[in-house]
Amino acid sequence: MNSAVSLLRATSYDLSELRAALETLLEPLGGMSAVVKLGDHVLLKPNLLTGARPGKECVTRPEIVYCVAKMVQEAGGKPFLGDSPAFGSAQGVAKASGYLPLIESIELPIVEFKGNRYETVGEEFNHLLLCKEAIEADVVINLPKVKSHMQLTVTMGVKNLFGCVPGKMKAWWHMEAGKDQSRFGTMLVETARTIDPDLTIVDGIIGHEGNGPSGGEPRELGVLGASRDVFALDRSIVDILKVAPATVPTIVASQRLGLCSTIDEIEFPHLHPNDLQIADWRLPDKMMPIDFGAPRVLKSTFKHLYIRFIKEPMTAYR
Repeated sequence: MNSAVSLLRATSYDLSELRAALETLLEPLGGMSAVVKLGDHVLLKPNLLTGARPGKECVTRPEIVYCVAKMVQEAGGKPFLGDSPAFGSAQGVAKASGYLPLIESIELPIVEFKGNRYETVGEEFNHLLLCKEAIEADVVINLPKVKSHMQLTVTMGVKNLFGCVPGKMKAWWHMEAGKDQSRFGTMLVETARTIDPDLTIVDGIIGHEGNGPSGGEPRELGVLGASRDVFALDRSIVDILKVAPATVPTIVASQRLGLCSTIDEIEFPHLHPNDLQIADWRLPDKMMPIDFGAPRVLKSTFKHLYIRFIKEPMTAYR
């Protein structure tokens, strides 16, 4: 059976309009009740990159999280919000991004991904530790933002799940795997495959173009997308942006590993990517090395600290 990707044109974060759009978006996928069952503990994983640029659409909008959390609650689930931001804490970024009034009104807890960790499955990245909360959740709902990215061209659902790698460990993996773009893309894809989100809903009503993931500018895109297949959804979004799939390491890796359908193999119950395409989405002015161009001595020091203080104490959680 082909993967289904539901795409809609949406232009407003007004709660009533957004809720109606989300219900229409999920209807071909069976609705929220097809994903969430009574009593399920449901991780909502937004993009909470940074609180340093509020209003610049660097993070998933709080209205998206609020509406999805309400739908989860109405389906009988127990949602919680979790992330490990690149800068600051999940609580701090959520506060700076205007989350608190909405999520407090529905008593949605925020979990910091800093506690117990699990090691991913597989030999190539067997030192990559994922947060226990993401692995043990009954349901994972992935809520990425559409953004240009100075290291990965664009970032969507697959990259958003890298936020389930806790704390400073993400910086280590930028250095360890970032010396090879293909290896880094493969690591992100294997992370997404291990977490295996039950549903991904992408916030593309207003995206972030240019020198992302945080240094660009807001751009009205007018898109909501959802799928049970995060790889098919990402592949569909790059067509909307008219970005060459071969320039996106996560798309290349998912295709190489046989996880990514072609556009012709994906079912589109609402709109097709061609119906939503824009001609002038702005990519980064220049690309940055994935490993940040860090000097060899810094990489060596970071590796020593990673092994000594991060990896070794976590062996009990494997």
